[in-house]
Parts: sequence; structure tokens; C-alpha cells
Amino acid sequence: MNRITASCRISDHSVYRNGQLLFENKKTDLPGFLLSGYHHFKLNYPKFYKMDNLSKLGWLAAEVLLKEDFRPGTYQPQEVGLSLANANSSLDTDLKYYETVKEIPSPALFVYTLPNIMIGEICIRHNFKGESAFYISPRFDAGFMENTVNYLLDNDILKACIGGWVDLLGDEYKAVLYLVEKDEASAAQGSEEQGDAGGLPFTTTTINQLFQGENG
Repeated sequence: MNRITASCRISDHSVYRNGQLLFENKKTDLPGFLLSGYHHFKLNYPKFYKMDNLSKLGWLAAEVLLKEDFRPGTYQPQEVGLSLANANSSLDTDLKYYETVKEIPSPALFVYTLPNIMIGEICIRHNFKGESAFYISPRFDAGFMENTVNYLLDNDILKACIGGWVDLLGDEYKAVLYLVEKDEASAAQGSEEQGDAGGLPFTTTTINQLFQGENG
């Protein structure tokens, strides 16, 4: 069975990694929260300031996910990919771009009118070149997420995959990411914070627990 070796959840202006609260700032709006999280974790990536809110949310979640639980030299770039989903696609940015069309269309916003641009931002940052996809689903579907990631790992398309849900529309948002690794890798790299030497079992039950914040 493939294993979850790290997880991150960002919701309600709070950031969790492996079930532990690392940061919260409930005294500001969403853009202010994302910026304060960026500074709190001492990240240095100037392009962050140009991203739309959806990309900032997913990018920040990936940074927290990989900050201490992932060693870049373990895999070749083509061995790591992403499988993400949400319900609202890039609608938050689409609406903002539409408003600019009434006067002068904003090229800076137009760049982010596809949700998979977020995946591109994460891949550029970490030099991931493996199979990646972004799915649109009316609701969080743990079974679908389990199947898509397992397909990539079990068929040796990838050796590690970041899976999860990153959704944002207006002030409503939630990001839940998890790092899934093949058995041999997770056994060698498992985090004690995840409860045992091999991480958490990658199952529909575990994915739902992470989404609900019931399990670290």
C-alpha cells in the first residue's frame, strides 16, 4: 500500500502540517493571511507576489507540506508529479479578470484564468516534471483522489505524488495536500510525526480524515 508521508491543511486562517497547528492569523482578510503566512515561514520567492489567490494558497500549502518532510535529491524531476482538484476551478480570478475587461484587460490576471497554473507554479518552484493533472469536481471525492494517485504510483508513472484539494472563491477557501510515496520510498523516509515509520496508509478513509482535520 502507498503511504502518506506528510500532509498540510490550510483553512479558517490556520496552517497545519501533519495535524499540528503551525500558524494562524485571524485578524486579517484572505490576501493578508496568505501574505502573513508567506512571511511567517520565511519563504523567499518574489514571484509569489504576482500570483492570484488560488495559486498563492496552493503554493503556500505545498511549501509547508515539503518544508521538512521531503528531500529533493531523493527523486529525479520526472518521478514527482501532482494530482489536484477543486470545485470552483479558477472562477475567483475569472470574475476579477472579467471586471478588468470593461476597461483595460489585465494580462497579469489573465495568466491565472486556468486552475492548472497553480500546479505549474508549484512544479517550477520545486523542479517537478512528472505527470500532473488538475480535476474539477462538484465536491470533495476522496475515492477519486485515491484512484488517480494510486494509478500513477502503481503503474510506475511516478514514485511520489502530491495529491489533494485546493479550492477558493471569494472568502471561502480550503487547501488539503498530502505527499504520497511508493512503499519502498515511504519505508525509508517515513516521518515519526505521522505516527509510524511508514507514514499513514493512503486510503479513502485517511484522505477524508485529513480533509476534515481528524487525523495528522
